[in-house]
Parts: sequence; C-alpha cells; structure tokens
Amino acid sequence: MTARFTTDNHPFVTPDVVNALPSKPADVRSAYGPAPAQFGELRLPKSDGPHPVAVIFHGGCWLSVYANLHNADALADALRDEGIATWNVEYRCVDQEGGGWPGTFLDAGRAADHLRILAADHDLDLDRVITIGHSAGGHLALWTAARHRLPKESPLWTADPLRLRGTVVLGGPGDLKAFAPHADAECRQGVVAELLGGSGVSSEKLDERFRCGSPVQMLPLGVRQVMISTEHDWVVPPELGAAYAETARDAGDDIEHQVVPGAGHHELMVPGSVAWPAIRQAVQALLGT
Repeated sequence: MTARFTTDNHPFVTPDVVNALPSKPADVRSAYGPAPAQFGELRLPKSDGPHPVAVIFHGGCWLSVYANLHNADALADALRDEGIATWNVEYRCVDQEGGGWPGTFLDAGRAADHLRILAADHDLDLDRVITIGHSAGGHLALWTAARHRLPKESPLWTADPLRLRGTVVLGGPGDLKAFAPHADAECRQGVVAELLGGSGVSSEKLDERFRCGSPVQMLPLGVRQVMISTEHDWVVPPELGAAYAETARDAGDDIEHQVVPGAGHHELMVPGSVAWPAIRQAVQALLGT
C-alpha cells in the first residue's frame, strides 16, 4: 500500500513528517560517481518491463543539512506502486566538497545519464523518462530537462544528454534570480550565489552562470513541463511558478501550471495528500502510463 497521511490536525506538513513517512526499501543502490553523495536508489515495479522511469531530485535548498534523498523515499515508493521505475538521486550540495558550481549541476545530469547503465540489467524504457523534483530539487529536475540547450563552452555541457519526455516541478523555482530573495529568507542568506560559485564570482561571470543554470534563461526547452505549486507555499510562492510558466509559454514551450489549494510547501512530498492527485496525473500524462 502507498503511504498515506492526513492533515486533519496539522495545518501544513513539515519536513520531519515527510522524512518519517513509511516506504519500502529500494531494489538497487548504484553510484554514478566516486564521491560519497554521487549515488541513487532504484525502485522497480512488480510488473513486466520495460519500465518508464521517473528521476527524482529531493529538495532542501541545495543544502545537505536540510535534506537528503530519503526525503523523497515515500514519493519514489508511491510512484513505483503506480508502475513507474523511480531513480531517487543524491547529489553534492553547496555545503559539501565538490558541490555548488559546477558540481551540483553536473551531478544532476550524470545521475540522469546513469540510467543508460542501469537499463542494461533492469529493463528500463529510456524512451519514457521524466524528471521530477521538489523545491531546490524541482530546479534541478527542470535544469536537467533544459541542459541540452547549453552552449558547448559551458562547463555544464555534455555531448549526449539523455533526452526526457518531460519534467514535473513540485514547488520549485524556474527563475533563480526571482527566487533569490525567497531563498535568502527561507533557506540561507546567499545560497543561490553559493550554488553559482560564491561571493567571489565577478558580476559578469555570475550573469553567465545564471544563463546556464537558471532554466528561465535557457528557454525554450522544447520539453513538456508541469509546474505544480501550492496555495500556501511560503518557500517558493505560486506567483513564481505562474511567472515562469507565462515566460515559458511565450517562448513556445508546452507547459502547464497548477496551484493546489489548501496545501503548503511539503504536502507536495506526501502521497495521499491533497496535492497527490495532481502529481500522479502529471507523471502519468507525461509518461503515457
């Protein structure tokens, strides 16, 4: 059974509640790089393959002190129960060695590309892969869908990124500049600048990194996008999702933005919450399940 949580006695879900949700163990743990944080956990449906895949990026302000991949275990498990293989990714955060620029971005891309290795033994359908992420992980999910737009001179560029069917962004920022004041207030002062290399980066270099790291500056992505916001999200307000979606739509992208009423930031990570039907529907629509 998929984990369920009701909010009858709690106005909004908190991160500790998400971390405590029950989930079944992953089937496979695999490293996509040599660093301790460069690994993921694969969950496989009981049905016959080849399996569509959702690559999951946890949130936590790009800071390891706030969250790790276990914050997304319940989501990964619930989607596995829907017949979707889930690749729940850990990555180097800005407060870890090698994280920030370019490491955090490179980890997101390498983790997605690692599915090519996993597919050999686990019957994965690489023609039906999406990314999905929450909060800062939503940014990484969206960026991973955008990285084929990178110029060759970017340190984030790779020659043959795995192509995606789409991406689902759960309360995540598509515009890092617009999100920076909210990140200062809710995460840590200057964390967006840390993600892009720290306070020592020149303004010219910082602008260049925004162009390669902020999805709104990489539009059009040419990939289907679903942005799911919540009415009472104090971390990434729904207005940010609406503004990004309008810009993406104007650029010619196929994008949908939904606002779930009566929910806060962390309901998006709780299967069975008021946000769950929208999430399940978006994932199934993008994967054609």
